[in-house]
Amino acid sequence: MPPTYIESDYIGKAHASHMQLAAYAGTYQGEGGGMLDDGGIHAIVNAYGADILSHEQMQIERDSLQHGAVTTYEHSIAVACLSVKIADRLHLWHHVNLRSLVRAALLHDYFLYDWHEKDNGSHRLHGFRHPYTAERNARADFELDDIVSNSIRTHMFPLTPIPPKYLEGVIVNIADTLCAIRETLSPSRFHAAKP
Repeated sequence: MPPTYIESDYIGKAHASHMQLAAYAGTYQGEGGGMLDDGGIHAIVNAYGADILSHEQMQIERDSLQHGAVTTYEHSIAVACLSVKIADRLHLWHHVNLRSLVRAALLHDYFLYDWHEKDNGSHRLHGFRHPYTAERNARADFELDDIVSNSIRTHMFPLTPIPPKYLEGVIVNIADTLCAIRETLSPSRFHAAKP
């Protein structure tokens, strides 16, 4: 599981390109060369998502379980890291907006409640409704471009009927599905208590 917040001198470099960030991390051997390592991936996630990761509302995600023993916060970071890894491994750097990809991945489950807890019925049909709640909450706390907004809203396709409009949304959808399967089937889910 990735660290919950990456403390480094990459903060403040959010306006640098992904190549500059990776080169700064010493992990990228040229456009046609090597691949990002975990340190470079974490640096990119931190650079483009530091304001999200440090936002006060993220405490709700830290306190809420998502799949098994994994919190929503940990899940969101895992999805962001896997999204960057997918873009890297498929050499999609010139086809994605990396900032939007990271931000969409970090905010895709920004619904700000523990869907496992009993309530007055507002958590019913969570799988169908939470993308819209996450987008509404994200829009209230952050500026969203159309890529981020659409990626959040469509990340549960085909459970929600409209597919992602952008490649970033497709990547977040795939990364979210893979992380959810890994987290749900992890043997640790049966041995850990709620944080």
